Amino acid sequence: MKLFSGTISTIEHALDYSSLKQKVISQNIANADTPNYKAKDVSFKEVFQQAVNGSLEANKSGSRHFDFKGRPSSAQGVVTKRNVSYNHNGNSVDLDKEMSDLATNQIYYNAMIERMSGKFSSLQNVIRGGK
Repeated sequence: MKLFSGTISTIEHALDYSSLKQKVISQNIANADTPNYKAKDVSFKEVFQQAVNGSLEANKSGSRHFDFKGRPSSAQGVVTKRNVSYNHNGNSVDLDKEMSDLATNQIYYNAMIERMSGKFSSLQNVIRGGK
């Protein structure tokens, strides 16, 4: 949804990132007792790169300049933490860290929802003519 500026679509991408992170954290918590389960995380760099590759277009003025359209990133930025084991059964889920990440992600999500609500309130104010 692109209204007047790219702000709403940027917030929409941020909410998609937060939703994906929520799913990954929930999977990690659900598998905290599963033997040999390796914790997963969402790489912001990968998600950001996907957003940049999908939305930026530019013309190169020199042969040494970088291309904006690159190779596709990994599957939605989800990475598995390998070579880490916190438990005796080979599991790499740290429940304290996962719960902390869950709280941090919830705060981030709420901030993005508030920002989106503010944008819609501004648009509603403009439509009503400032009344």
